[in-house]
Amino acid sequence: MVYDQDIDSRMQRTKKRPIPAGMISAREGLKLGIVLALGGLFWAFTLDVLYGSVVLAGLVFNGVVYTLWLKRRSPWSILWGGIAGGMPVLAGRVLSTGAIDLAGILLVLAVLFWIPTHIMTFSIRYKDDYRLAGVPVFPNRYSKRTVNTIIGLSTCLAAAAFLSAAWLIGLHLVFWWIMAGLGGLLLALALVSIMSRSSALNFFLFKAASVYMLIAMLLIMLGV
Repeated sequence: MVYDQDIDSRMQRTKKRPIPAGMISAREGLKLGIVLALGGLFWAFTLDVLYGSVVLAGLVFNGVVYTLWLKRRSPWSILWGGIAGGMPVLAGRVLSTGAIDLAGILLVLAVLFWIPTHIMTFSIRYKDDYRLAGVPVFPNRYSKRTVNTIIGLSTCLAAAAFLSAAWLIGLHLVFWWIMAGLGGLLLALALVSIMSRSSALNFFLFKAASVYMLIAMLLIMLGV
């Protein structure tokens, strides 16, 4: 937020965030961010070195690669932001098993594939804001059909990655079939969204995909 305060102040969606709204200064935000980041990293590395390394990777991908380097240069920056978004679930898996395994990587991919559904849906709704702020996003660079197709396909891939990870982890079959059934409904909704090219349906798909992610995580926690 400290680095993005200039673009946040230009966008209706973000101008009420604490720094652009003047609730706190950029200096105060920077101090808080540094304390939280360093404190979190110290805690993570004291728990486990590999766990701390994954947490550090998430911080680097999000703060350096995505925010400082690519966000203002390419709409494809969301892929790197998606990797950062997947680091928390990988960190939890590492802390549980002591290793980076295929199931953990699939969980990262599930989050990564969900990111286009999340970011592109908001980009469609606020594409004028992003254009005004000078942030390149898919709806301002590619056709509506292309964006809808990417959103639908990425949602399907996210569900498939979750199901594959759950199978490898050894999720109880009852829970796995519940997840598969919900994934099938999400797949059907994604296909309808691709064919309809409706922004409203895209937003509903985003909500449904988010709920599916929550339910999938809870099923994995309860059913292992």
